[in-house]
Amino acid sequence: MSGLVKGADGRRRCSWGASTPEYIAYHDTEWGRPVRDDNALYEKISLEAFQSGLSWLTILRKREGFRSAFAGFDIDTVARFGEADVERLLVDPRIVRNRAKIEAAIANARAAADLPDGLATLLWSFAPPRRPRPKTAAEIQPKTPESTAMAKDLKRRGFRFVGPTTAYALMQATGMVDDHVAGCHVPARRS
Repeated sequence: MSGLVKGADGRRRCSWGASTPEYIAYHDTEWGRPVRDDNALYEKISLEAFQSGLSWLTILRKREGFRSAFAGFDIDTVARFGEADVERLLVDPRIVRNRAKIEAAIANARAAADLPDGLATLLWSFAPPRRPRPKTAAEIQPKTPESTAMAKDLKRRGFRFVGPTTAYALMQATGMVDDHVAGCHVPARRS
């Protein structure tokens, strides 16, 4: 059962999800749960991109600031952001102030708005068949053929900051794959 830790509450959870209250809440209530709403998926893809090179804890702690700064991650609203919005975001201490990532989030909203069947339909088309949970954390790979294909397709459609590793992290976060280690108290994904 390598990759699990027993928390103060007596529950076994994936080792990464037990170190801080933010990680415990994210691990126990959100990570790995299926997300099929376009705006919620846009939020996830945006936050994964902002996380690149940073700790996920930094992103979790700034999440409400991101939501406020990016209009609740409403795709249509963010797709209309212009240069004045970029400048506004670059001085907003509630978020990660990185021009390339801010511009990518806006470009990604525009690309998502252009999808004929929506973001959820596209992203979930890359979900692999269900498989058993990994027995150890060492079995979890940073990318897969499906995440590589997803990243390639997203880039072709104008998305940015969506490499195969980021795409796989998105798949994990949104329940397209269930990478909770076997024995974790979080119920297995249902859909």
